[in-house]
Amino acid sequence: MKKIPALVAAFSLLITSCSKEFIEILPVDTVTVDVLYKTDKDFQDAVIGVYAIFQDQYQNMYFFGDIRADDNWDELVKGTAGAVDNFTLSNDDPLLISTWRNYYKAITRANTVLEKLTTANASVTNKNRHTGEAEFLRALAYFDLVRIFGDVPLVTKSLSIEESYKTPREKVDKIYDELIIKDLLDAESKLPVSYTGTDVGRATKGAARALLGKVYLTRKDFVKAEAKLQEVTTMGYALLPNWADLWDYTKNEHHSEYIYDIEYEQGLGGEGSIYTNRFTPKVTSMIAFYGIAGSVDDQNTPHQVLFDLFDAKDKRKDITATRGYTDATGKFIPILISSNNMSAYTRKYIVRITTANDSPADWKVIRYADVLLMYAEALNENGKTAAALPYLNQIRTRAGVTPYGTLTQTEMRANIVLERRMELAFEGHRWFDLVRTGQAYNVMQKYGMKPHNTLWPIPFAQIQLVNDRAIFPQNPGYD
Repeated sequence: MKKIPALVAAFSLLITSCSKEFIEILPVDTVTVDVLYKTDKDFQDAVIGVYAIFQDQYQNMYFFGDIRADDNWDELVKGTAGAVDNFTLSNDDPLLISTWRNYYKAITRANTVLEKLTTANASVTNKNRHTGEAEFLRALAYFDLVRIFGDVPLVTKSLSIEESYKTPREKVDKIYDELIIKDLLDAESKLPVSYTGTDVGRATKGAARALLGKVYLTRKDFVKAEAKLQEVTTMGYALLPNWADLWDYTKNEHHSEYIYDIEYEQGLGGEGSIYTNRFTPKVTSMIAFYGIAGSVDDQNTPHQVLFDLFDAKDKRKDITATRGYTDATGKFIPILISSNNMSAYTRKYIVRITTANDSPADWKVIRYADVLLMYAEALNENGKTAAALPYLNQIRTRAGVTPYGTLTQTEMRANIVLERRMELAFEGHRWFDLVRTGQAYNVMQKYGMKPHNTLWPIPFAQIQLVNDRAIFPQNPGYD
């Protein structure tokens, strides 16, 4: 899908005329929209408009999945990142407002595509694929929403402005049962196993299955999680032999371990990602050595607790978290301690860029290593600890560290948590893992967490907009 971002800007210009800026549950001007939905290419381009919202939203996913948790922190304590890190984020912070709006824009666009597909003519030859993509993206949006905010409005059709004001927050279980799981099951049945040409990078059958497995795991339905994730292990995915290749952006990103990314491309006028600039320390020599254009932002610092997890022989260690860089002569140049820059960083998103905030570094929503660890977890929770061991040890072996021997169920559970932390650091998983396993407060209270902080505050602007606490209350602890 590396060619697809070039189409995003053009489609976005058309779609923005179909919405009211301040209405987070976006109504649709059907007269304008109907013009867009005639041919198969119209629908293909419309689905690209849904992907485009995720490009915007996932620029901030590290706040939710990483900085909120224990392995990452905002060392310089500034602005939104500092507030996320120390659990003092206000309910009117722009991060919350943009997150809410982005997801409901994506949901509205997906809903419109699905509505128009019901009356599409025979010239729409890829109707099933368009349906599957829209359902996958809508399910991903709602999965993120309920994990961040809890109960949220369940919107499955175009709404008038009046209807949007009266749409209540629905229970999380209802959203899982009536939309997320149904959408992913249907998407799985309709999406292709793979694509060719410029379509590579779109959601696939494997992506739908893997995300559904994560949904089941989140709901603690370990039987269904095991079955679904087992299916993914039979689809031809495999770990890359060299873990470092995952972070080499000169190589093919659609490799054997790839399942689904939020994709970015440099040189297409605003279609690159911001990760390289945001996660690089303000160290002049380092910026010059890596060849990073534009200012950098000292965000998303590895915490000492993360450094302490790694064995000295672990091949993941120096890319995941480091306190310096190795220059062209092979000499390690440490970061000098300073109040003006963070003292450590991750190299997962470091790549040479010629234009600020135009990085080719993607966000890995789900990759095969994640699937193997989730499958091991499901097996273990189903009492199949011995069967889980080989899947866990695939991760260990690739990392160059000693595989585990025989483990009890409790030991297996703890070691899966450990491997997820080391394997998936800086990929937006740790906070959500803590919450879904019920360990968030136990681990994070020493960093300032209160029991109610497992959910984030509903944006105050949205509370004011609906202005009816009977159907649209704030989350506990945030009034």
